[in-house]
Amino acid sequence: MTAVDTDIERRWQLIRSKGPYGLLAVATLLAVATAELTPGTAERNAVAALVVAGFGLQLWWGRTSRTRPGPSTAGTVYYGGRWALGFALTWLNPFFAFYVAAGYFDAEELMPRRSLRWIGPFACAIAVSGAQAGGLPFHAPVQWAVFAGLVVVNSVMLTVVGHLTSQQEERSRARAETIAELESTNTALQQALDENAALHAQLLVQAREAGVADERRRLAAEIHDTLAQGLTGIIAQLQVVANAPDLPTARIHLDRAASLARHSLGEARRSVHNLAPVALEHDGLPQALKSTVAEWAERTGVRAEFTVTGTAEHLHDEVSATLLRIAQEALSNASRHARATRVGVTLSFLGDEVILDIRDDGRGFDPLTFPERTHSGGFGLAGMRARAERIAGCLTVESEPGRGTALSARVPLVRHG
Repeated sequence: MTAVDTDIERRWQLIRSKGPYGLLAVATLLAVATAELTPGTAERNAVAALVVAGFGLQLWWGRTSRTRPGPSTAGTVYYGGRWALGFALTWLNPFFAFYVAAGYFDAEELMPRRSLRWIGPFACAIAVSGAQAGGLPFHAPVQWAVFAGLVVVNSVMLTVVGHLTSQQEERSRARAETIAELESTNTALQQALDENAALHAQLLVQAREAGVADERRRLAAEIHDTLAQGLTGIIAQLQVVANAPDLPTARIHLDRAASLARHSLGEARRSVHNLAPVALEHDGLPQALKSTVAEWAERTGVRAEFTVTGTAEHLHDEVSATLLRIAQEALSNASRHARATRVGVTLSFLGDEVILDIRDDGRGFDPLTFPERTHSGGFGLAGMRARAERIAGCLTVESEPGRGTALSARVPLVRHG
């Protein structure tokens, strides 16, 4: 219930509880001012006694209503007694109809039965109509006609006012229920907002943790693909230098080691800044793969060939970097583990996807018994597969002991820009 409804209800309660006192007091003052309407001493004494009884009845009900609020038998008794006193006073002096009119306002508050709620105001209308027709008892036939008309008019007015009042009360109850529902909805909404805020904060924490973990994995993979492979190549060149038969041969391998060190330093800097690999800095993926395969073949002494099929396109940087890293890891595995004498790398553009195939004639392995990655090993197949899946691709491996290895990375063709 709103503050306005509460204030209106409080005023109605004040009218119902204090109104009869005021109306009886006003009627008494008017009766005193029009004493000639009650000429006999006995009648005047009767008026005085009835007025005192009326105030006494009001005092009794004031105490009783505190313990019996709402419609009740006691309320019906009070309403009937008040009407009887009012009717008797109106018979003695018409101005006491003001007191009788109090029954218009509190019938529903006092009487539990619906029929009595209608009969009570109608009975009050009879007393009020009698006073309006000139006062009871009537001394001329015309007064009866006027009285009948006034009863009809007063009854119609009571019916209309009662109907409008009921509609207003119904609207007030509906409005109060709507407001209560809105308050409940607002409370539920606020709770949902609080829960959503807590969930949002939790998601931010989880996203931050996931971002940190992903960045760690990225750096680990980049270090493996750049620094680890570069250091491996440097070690291999330095081992050759240690066993070199003459100074020119040693110098050649020292130059290669220095070149690998510079290359690895550049890759490390780009990995930290999450930039594209060095080989892709100025060239597209086909040229970068061609250069990578050629450098690897020169460094390892293994025969390697690179082929492009389909119409080459400028790929998105992430796609190009992923395929280049997969090729670098596969070539590193071929030189360290496969003992291959020949390697073939093919890059195929097939409309909506790109396929990178790497084949070697090395010793191969059984994919079902391939050991898990250890702390001493590289990222290997698991790292290459994770790279492909990160851009919605896949990696398949076919190998057999003594029959070489075929690796195929299939990723969506996403064009640059």
